[in-house]
Amino acid sequence: MLENIKAVIFDLDGSLADSMWVWTTIDMEYIKEYQLEVPPHFYTDMEGKSFTETAQYFLETFPCLPLTLEELKQDWVNRAYGKYTKEVKLKEGALEFLQMLKEKDIRTGIATSNGRQLVEEFLRANHIDTFFDTVWTSCDVCIGKPAPDVYLKAAESLQTSPENCLVFEDVPMGILAGKNAGMKVCAVEDEFSKVQEKKKRELADYYIQNYNDIQNKTYEVL
Repeated sequence: MLENIKAVIFDLDGSLADSMWVWTTIDMEYIKEYQLEVPPHFYTDMEGKSFTETAQYFLETFPCLPLTLEELKQDWVNRAYGKYTKEVKLKEGALEFLQMLKEKDIRTGIATSNGRQLVEEFLRANHIDTFFDTVWTSCDVCIGKPAPDVYLKAAESLQTSPENCLVFEDVPMGILAGKNAGMKVCAVEDEFSKVQEKKKRELADYYIQNYNDIQNKTYEVL
């Protein structure tokens, strides 16, 4: 999997961090507090959007919410902060994989749809901030996934050609973003996207249940 790879770029939520439950929890809080009716395809419609794009979608979908765009984003950060710093953990085997990449002098980055504050706080709380050479969010490039922009920006920052980058992603829109950037993509098993497993396998180059599969050479070549 790592042959000819000079940089590895991780999506955060559902890929590196076991954190998708945070957002379903916050969504349920909003649904209960504001008595919202969730439309069909609510989560798939939001998939891949940047933090700002997701907030815009939320306000368009639920015009009854008495919040501005910036107020909604800040409220999400406030509700998620404690969870990201105290409860959200790394995916199984991720720390050992990061250590291996460092030993091999393979550059590392993050390209996420989440907001920068939560990303940086999570990395610090889990003592892995020093493992990453660069961190980019979709808000930094003003467009979410499946557009390749955030991955291309990370690769540029890592001074690595896209064909020498390997991406780890957990949802189809993210996998497409990596592929659209001209990179190899490994799909990561995640409970939140389990129903999309077939699509993930169709789009990705590799599939792992957890990061131990890489060390153990039990990953799937698709």
